[in-house]
Amino acid sequence: MSTSRSTPTARTDYPRLQAITTRWMDNDVYGHVNNVVHYSFFDTAVNRWLIEQGALDIHAGAVIGLVVETRCNYFDPIAFPQTVHAGLRVVHVGRSSVRYEVGLFADDAPRAAAVGHFVHVYVDRLTRRPVPLPQALLAALAPLQAPA
Repeated sequence: MSTSRSTPTARTDYPRLQAITTRWMDNDVYGHVNNVVHYSFFDTAVNRWLIEQGALDIHAGAVIGLVVETRCNYFDPIAFPQTVHAGLRVVHVGRSSVRYEVGLFADDAPRAAAVGHFVHVYVDRLTRRPVPLPQALLAALAPLQAPA
């Protein structure tokens, strides 16, 4: 099996950037944001967008997104008190799944400190069975879709 290392992306590669404030507790003993926190930034960027767009009701919505895959490549450290700018784009929309790509930029850095992806499968809240993507979700994804 061959694996290729991702390369840092630029801010302009993402149709949406969101500021996320780092916290003192995000740093580890090595003085930078711990790798596990990057996944929290991915989750925050995706879900904040969906909530702001009215596509996700975390308390009473009939459809919820479950994370089935995630990955991150790290290029540069991020540390408190830097502000992270999470670049968000959608690279694949399936019948019941979406693959998001997220670039994390420290302060005003032109290249990503980390780049990853995040796959949601959308399911019925009660049965946890996959469902077709709702129209409100498709509408929220449209401005994030990367060019083919």
